[in-house]
Amino acid sequence: MDLYTLTNRNGLVAKITNLGGHLTELHVPDRNGQLADIVLGHSTLEPYLDHKTNPYFGSIVGRYANRIAKGKFTLDGKEYTLDASSGGNHLHGGKTGFDLKVWKAEPMPDNP
Repeated sequence: MDLYTLTNRNGLVAKITNLGGHLTELHVPDRNGQLADIVLGHSTLEPYLDHKTNPYFGSIVGRYANRIAKGKFTLDGKEYTLDASSGGNHLHGGKTGFDLKVWKAEPMPDNP
């Protein structure tokens, strides 16, 4: 997995991994200009891989960021069944949500 560090001219620093797009650190200046990390997360990769120890901290959670009751919905008269990943409900994209996908990062040109 890769970890990317993004910065801006105001001192903000964001660290994002390509595994699930997890925001692992976000350092923002306070009113005195002192940087502080305001993200609740883990210091190593392993806890992000286990939903029992990581309740989606800083991740891209999935196509749907909430629960779909009983893992089913109807669209245009057709019923769809999804993974019932949380107490019989579909939660945050299911068992293979976006939080565990490996994303491809590409450089972007500087934005003035």
